[in-house]
Amino acid sequence: MKHFQAGRLVRQAHYQSFQPNPINRAWVVDDMALLHLLGQADRELGRLDMYSEYIPNIDLFIRMHVLKEATQSSRIEGTQTNMEEALLEKEDVAPERRDDWEEVQNYVAAMNEAVDGLQALPFSARLMRAAHKTLLQGVRGKNKHPGEFRRSQNWIGGASIADAVFVPPASAYKLIADLERFGILKEITGARRGKMYMFDAYLSLFKLGTGSRAHQVVPGLYSAQGLKICG
Repeated sequence: MKHFQAGRLVRQAHYQSFQPNPINRAWVVDDMALLHLLGQADRELGRLDMYSEYIPNIDLFIRMHVLKEATQSSRIEGTQTNMEEALLEKEDVAPERRDDWEEVQNYVAAMNEAVDGLQALPFSARLMRAAHKTLLQGVRGKNKHPGEFRRSQNWIGGASIADAVFVPPASAYKLIADLERFGILKEITGARRGKMYMFDAYLSLFKLGTGSRAHQVVPGLYSAQGLKICG
């Protein structure tokens, strides 16, 4: 494990994209410090699960975490809204900061709609496209096919792909297959075309059927084209 390289940069015309190395291999964890940290993390998760039983309003607790996630994740796209501003009404936000505020609100709305949608729909392309459409409603990217899977190369940071901070793989067919063989992803449709993949650990959680909103997290869902849809 200590000699594993996460991936490499591959030249793609006038830019470089990151190509992850396969992980479906025999892993040996012999670092006792790492094993200790893993055990400690497992215990802390158990304690968190226990504490959730004593929270008077679990929905409010989850809402605050969704809001925090919304403000943190939106920063990847350059928004500057903080938690305090996200809790304000639109008219109380400075005019020059309202665009960022609306993006965070869309993130929260998309997450909540997806969670509520699980009551009537299975994890599906339909559910994820609906969440994506809400995410881009009336904000930056509203004209970039909201509610559709991407069909072109994307990137993070920079004015163009040539000076991007990070460029993901152009294609992820082999990567999806590698994750499925390793047991991280599981194909959930059984279809020959339009395959959809879910993190296997999340799939196990939902099969428990606890009904608790604390477990109704929206997991990462992937199409056969290797396009991350959500999560």
